[in-house]
Amino acid sequence: MCGIIGLIGNNEEDVVDQIILGLEKLEYRGYDSSGIAVLDKDCKIKRLRAVGKLHSLKAKLAVDRISGSIGIGHNRWATHGTPTEKNAHPIISKNVAVVHNGIVENYKELKFDLKKDGCIFDSDTDTEVIASLLQRGINNGASPREAFRKMLQTIEGSYAIAVMFDLLPDTIMIAKQRSPLVIGIGANHCVGSDITSIASFCSEVVYLEDGENAEITKDGVLFFNRNFNQIEPSRHRISIEVIDSGKGKYQHYMQKEIMEQPSALRRTMLYNKIDKSILNDISRILILACGTSYHAGMVAKYWFEKFLKIPTTVEIASEYRYRSPVIEPNTLVIAITQSGETIDTIEAVEYVKIHSNSKVLAISNVKNSAISRIADFVFYTEAGAEIGVASTKAFTAQLAILASIAFMHYDFLIQELQSFPTYCEEVLNLYGAMNDLAHKLCDAKSAIYIGRGSLYPIALEGALKLKEISYIHAEGFAAGEMKHGPIALIDDNVPVICLCPDNELFDKTHSNVQVALARGKNVIVFTDFGKSEILSDEITKIILPKIHVEFVPILYVIPLQMLAYSIALLRNTDVDKPRNLAKSVTVE
Repeated sequence: MCGIIGLIGNNEEDVVDQIILGLEKLEYRGYDSSGIAVLDKDCKIKRLRAVGKLHSLKAKLAVDRISGSIGIGHNRWATHGTPTEKNAHPIISKNVAVVHNGIVENYKELKFDLKKDGCIFDSDTDTEVIASLLQRGINNGASPREAFRKMLQTIEGSYAIAVMFDLLPDTIMIAKQRSPLVIGIGANHCVGSDITSIASFCSEVVYLEDGENAEITKDGVLFFNRNFNQIEPSRHRISIEVIDSGKGKYQHYMQKEIMEQPSALRRTMLYNKIDKSILNDISRILILACGTSYHAGMVAKYWFEKFLKIPTTVEIASEYRYRSPVIEPNTLVIAITQSGETIDTIEAVEYVKIHSNSKVLAISNVKNSAISRIADFVFYTEAGAEIGVASTKAFTAQLAILASIAFMHYDFLIQELQSFPTYCEEVLNLYGAMNDLAHKLCDAKSAIYIGRGSLYPIALEGALKLKEISYIHAEGFAAGEMKHGPIALIDDNVPVICLCPDNELFDKTHSNVQVALARGKNVIVFTDFGKSEILSDEITKIILPKIHVEFVPILYVIPLQMLAYSIALLRNTDVDKPRNLAKSVTVE
């Protein structure tokens, strides 16, 4: 999940400020600590590290400036070792500086072996075995290239690695296995965990595949396959839309991304035309996803079974392959991942590829991501860069694609879907109402969200958003399940947020509302104009537009996003970079 950047300057220019700029764009991947290492003019490794968000490192740099024309940087999301300065990357030995994303699965055995050779370890990280293996190779007379290749043959697990040697002052060595890395070629030669981090420095990129490695110099880049034979991979021009345009007039990226949802939906529907042949000879659908994307898949299950009449299963990708699942013939597998790099989803898809002949359809927000390169078909959510850790516009764009698949045989629904963004714009006008409601809820210790049918996943998503950015404990439940246990949680201090549109389940959901009201005074109902007048005056009512029942899940999640955002503001949390979370989950 960590963010990696490496850069070589032209004409011996100092690259420190550029590396910091890249780390700013990568901070969504981890912000437990950060660090930078450069080779100075005397070919000595100079390093600065700091605990916490990137501003801590920048403050150190302002006091103790380092400089160099070649350097690597890192934002850490801690796996092995607590977030302390000694565990922050880059990790160095005498002649080597290393940044690493992933997990070295055999690090304990390697560490034991290295200690027998006299290696002393200063950190608690698995990454330090990489630096120690490289240093041992150098000490034994190997060249940097030989030491690097031997290290790659020794470690096991997932990794994205960038290494500098003081003995090779014009080169950064790169390797990738199940963690993303992008090589940039142009005005500068560089490497980053994603394209946005390096788009300002280069004009073309190469997406490394698993097992590939590379050597970057100021004169060019050499690429090698897993057998260390030189290759010439495909290059891709950087399009202007991948460059982050900043927050603009908004206080946070999340706020900006909430407000961008109507335009994101319009673009997504414009650029994704569904070919009905994707369902030829399909008798089952399997959806694999994690987190927010899993909730999108849950909504799709309702749509697919109702309109396509195809049995659909939704699986948590991180659990899927560990229970020897049976994949039935003629199954279409739909993998949903915002980043396209979610390791659990990728691993689940690879399990499918090994154990079946199923076709895989991927839905992602990032072009040329790992999932798009292994899937048979790809639909891209044209949401633009989503920087806030808590997904908003990517989620509703995922729902738009899934709805387009579900309704492919129903022209009137497709037509209504095309006009749906107008209703989203109307809902965004509820920002003031959500802010007022937030003042009533911001001191809660726990909250309950309930919904029925396709709004049950939206209850889960609303609760997840509140947890992610406000740190209030929240749970989503199927409304009918409240009497089977969760009702015990309700009292006057626990807000119950009910999703209750005027549909065929209104009466049943309204009964659940009454049950909640009988046990607590803090009940909030999101509903539409249809039957809002029958709701008790004791209930706080949020009135939404009346729309076609099938589009309710997409519409109702938007005010829940705004509510979570407003509560987080009042609680003074870091909305875009909530504690312990990272945007792209690239380690198990």
